[in-house]
Amino acid sequence: MAAAERTKQWGLVSLSLAMLLSSLDTSIANVALPHLARAFAASFQEVQWIVLAYLLTATTLIVSVGRLGDIIGRRRLLLAGIALFTVASALCGVAPTLWLLIAGRAAQGLGGAIMMALAMAFVGETVPKAKIGRAMGLLGTMSAIGTALGPSLGGVLLAGIGWRAIFLVNVPLGILTFILAHGALPVDRQKAKTDRAGFDHMGTLLLALTLAAYALAVTIGHGNFGAINAALLLAAVFGLGVFVLAEAKAASPLIPLAMFRDPVLSASLAMSALVATVVTATLVVGPFYLSRALGLDAAMVGLVLSVGPLVAAATGVPAGRLADRFGAQHVTMVGLMAMAAGSFSLSMIPPTLGIAGYIAPIVIITGGYGLFQTANNTAVMTDIRPDQRGVISGMLNLSRNLGRITGASVMGAVFALASATTDVTTASPDAVASGMRITFAVAAALVMAALVIALGSRGKRPATITLAPPSPKDI
Repeated sequence: MAAAERTKQWGLVSLSLAMLLSSLDTSIANVALPHLARAFAASFQEVQWIVLAYLLTATTLIVSVGRLGDIIGRRRLLLAGIALFTVASALCGVAPTLWLLIAGRAAQGLGGAIMMALAMAFVGETVPKAKIGRAMGLLGTMSAIGTALGPSLGGVLLAGIGWRAIFLVNVPLGILTFILAHGALPVDRQKAKTDRAGFDHMGTLLLALTLAAYALAVTIGHGNFGAINAALLLAAVFGLGVFVLAEAKAASPLIPLAMFRDPVLSASLAMSALVATVVTATLVVGPFYLSRALGLDAAMVGLVLSVGPLVAAATGVPAGRLADRFGAQHVTMVGLMAMAAGSFSLSMIPPTLGIAGYIAPIVIITGGYGLFQTANNTAVMTDIRPDQRGVISGMLNLSRNLGRITGASVMGAVFALASATTDVTTASPDAVASGMRITFAVAAALVMAALVIALGSRGKRPATITLAPPSPKDI
């Protein structure tokens, strides 16, 4: 019994490392973009694809890989994802040309999507139900640490070894994660071929194209919404409509539309997107406020910005324990109320309060986010059927990624508009301070909307969703 318990613990360690690696690579390359532009004699717009390739691939495929894990087996797909991520990292580290590096980053993104989706899906198989909250808190902590560690670790490796090291550092960590996962995660249960649901290839393609169109619509153009952005946004809306029609007719849909009858799942996805939008706003607006309004140098800006992710990381595991003890929905409400209070505070603070006046609300916002994220994931993943864990985990990760993308673009645009300037990098301190206050007034309204959604779903039980049987052509 003790040996079985240790195996489960090592399995949870492997899932934590998978979450850390996938989160780390969402942010580690950003700091190297100027160096990569010089190394490959490329424009900034070209090297931006090093970051976009990872984010777009991970965002567009995360639901599909979660569903695929439900069908073919989560262990084998997770091991394949870890192997792909590790090999792709090595290829990125030795890439002789920019476009081979970008291709490697896209492959990394696919591996990262598999690790993000299936790490959460595996929790129900590695820990007892009474401890799911704690496990979700640990994964949330590792995700926050990875995101926070990316820029600082990238900077150290860049200065000491060179840009190739920021990708090669993943190789030994990836090998360790693979070994632990291979030895500790439970073997997939063998299903008869006739018992397996079919994989929805058309739905996968439509969803990937729709998400790619939306992600590109809100990321290209450097904050300027032009004709290309409008065309891409219209394509995303059209693609969503076609996807819904295709799923309604599919024998084995990628996302069974009946899932959205579950009030807990629907509310959780909506809240996750809203909350991620707000948290991303702190990373978009914070640097400008700290440097322009408070006059901090680059080193101090980086130090102050690290406070939020560190608080979120420190909150994860305690939040899981609270969710297990008092119930996930109660902790979700507390987290949202804290985020609302912090956002309202930031919308009113004067620059005269200095660094302390900025950090105090940020601690409240990110601490509340840690509570919310862990409790929200726990509420969704605790009582779902085993054959739905992958796709629902993918949907939770997708809602968070879409919130991040939207927060970076839309909240950035709100900040620029509220600052009443065409170039926020040269705006006056008063204009930047005013823009920050207005932006977080909008953020507070978004959190209040999430609170209304939480109240509307409170006390409701998840619905029982039945997946359609596979058609003969899918088998």
